[in-house]
Amino acid sequence: MKETTIQDLKEKAILLAWILGFLLLISLLWIFTQKLQANNLMRSINNVFVNNTDEENNADNRRVSEYIQQKTKDAGLYGYWFSMVNSADRMFVFTVFKDGILIPLGAIISEEDSVTEVIPLSAHAIQVFDTLPKSILKMYTSRIESALDKGSRK
Repeated sequence: MKETTIQDLKEKAILLAWILGFLLLISLLWIFTQKLQANNLMRSINNVFVNNTDEENNADNRRVSEYIQQKTKDAGLYGYWFSMVNSADRMFVFTVFKDGILIPLGAIISEEDSVTEVIPLSAHAIQVFDTLPKSILKMYTSRIESALDKGSRK
């Protein structure tokens, strides 16, 4: 009986080591490919800007230029920070759940660290953006603004 208990413990320890090793490998892969993920996201955002037109078919001339590793005062925000071309503004890209689907949104952050505009960043996001509750957008806006130290631009 004692021998089977020791064998069971060994098997469980090996299984736990495999699981922890797999989680460590995934974490390292996520950390070391973050720059690549940000570059692909930047390309997608600029593609959305190129394809966005207003009522008079004028193209959106905004572009994001580079990924910023922005440090906020709390770790509650999940998303990517980008600088904007020919502007002191920044963009924070984040997702919101709507009917079980992630909706990518971008918040334009002014020099004064306040959100000036929230824009949809996919075709589906454009379709459902008007149906998003304003209270949800206001909550995300206030979370973004409160996560920044006012006036401490990097």
